[in-house]
Amino acid sequence: MIKISIIYLIAISFLFTSCWSPTEPVPPVEMRDLTVAEKEVVGSANTFGLRLLEKLSEVEGPGENIFISPLSISMALGMTLNGAKENTLAEMKDVLGFSGLSIEEINESYRGLLDLLPHIDPDVEMLIANSIWYREGFPVLDEFIGINKEYFDAEVEGLDFSAPDASDIMNDWVEQKTNGLIDSIVPDNIHPLTMMFLINAMYFKGNWTLPFDEDDTHDAEFRLTDGSTVDVKMMRQESEYRYHQSSDFSIIDIPYGDEYYSMTVVLPPEGVSIYEFIASMNSNSWESWLAALPDEGREINLYLPRFTLEYEKSLPEILEAMGMVDAFDADYADFTGMYDKMKEYRNLFIADVMHKTFVDVNEEGTEAAAATSVEMRLDSAPPSFRVDRPFLMAIRERSSDAILFIGKIVNPEG
Repeated sequence: MIKISIIYLIAISFLFTSCWSPTEPVPPVEMRDLTVAEKEVVGSANTFGLRLLEKLSEVEGPGENIFISPLSISMALGMTLNGAKENTLAEMKDVLGFSGLSIEEINESYRGLLDLLPHIDPDVEMLIANSIWYREGFPVLDEFIGINKEYFDAEVEGLDFSAPDASDIMNDWVEQKTNGLIDSIVPDNIHPLTMMFLINAMYFKGNWTLPFDEDDTHDAEFRLTDGSTVDVKMMRQESEYRYHQSSDFSIIDIPYGDEYYSMTVVLPPEGVSIYEFIASMNSNSWESWLAALPDEGREINLYLPRFTLEYEKSLPEILEAMGMVDAFDADYADFTGMYDKMKEYRNLFIADVMHKTFVDVNEEGTEAAAATSVEMRLDSAPPSFRVDRPFLMAIRERSSDAILFIGKIVNPEG
């Protein structure tokens, strides 16, 4: 896998229905303006993606490739959001950027975008699919299932997770929805207390509006973050592109198909590492970079490396660092909107959020896929009652409720 430290933020909205597959004819779509809530959901997903990229860059270090699908992660967690309650819900909404929206507005916005933007460009293949798989016998609430079917087009199925082919069934679904680019997201050996997987899968294939000529692709040096170089296959194209260069950054938009979708490439200024550049980036930066692109293209001699890479990351630690804490804590997680807790005394929490991506950039265009799995697990022990902050205590006689002693303890060592 080649080392690439350019930011590849592919500005494409993976928003389309799960009933379509890459081999089927593209149905027509009638465009309309986005609602205020829909615009906020898109903006929130973008902001979440930029924050996540920054956190991953800190963890992975300056010399590692990172390629994520913010919308895939947001969509999988968006389904999970419908089962969250109280502080768990508040933290998840805050991290995803949905604090100003109600659950109804979030769901309706996803539904509206799924209906509106499935096939905006007939020359670009796109697919999004959602599914929920639960352990047979686990008391999933009908309301939770119904909401995710209605708003996320989720396919829902109960499986015997102890069966040897349980993982294969879910992974085959992911492989089909990603056109074979991602063949697994669920572990072969499912934990005995895992009760549910909420999975999102995405697929994108777009040919460049102006394909590169393979005869113009040659070996060239690519500078790494440590100053050394590697040889890459460098594609070349001389044509008109929307492009901007300044002392702070350089940006170019490379369109696909009928130019509804594009790859946006941003370079830091000379002397500034990509690590430092990402650390200083935020949603305002991204918006200002896009605003700097001119309306019309101009003649550019574009050099772009040809590459293929895969990326895989377990996200709980990153999401916790961003503020989503309770959802991963077996003692504090509240997903009582997902299951009938009266039938299960243990607490349900998120055990893992696994994310995988694939991208291939070549002379013809780009093929990319993503899959995100949210694994829900029951606590292995009875619920905890942790007295780790100031508390009220009383000694009483139970039959009469007579209080013998009462007090507040603010410092047990005092």
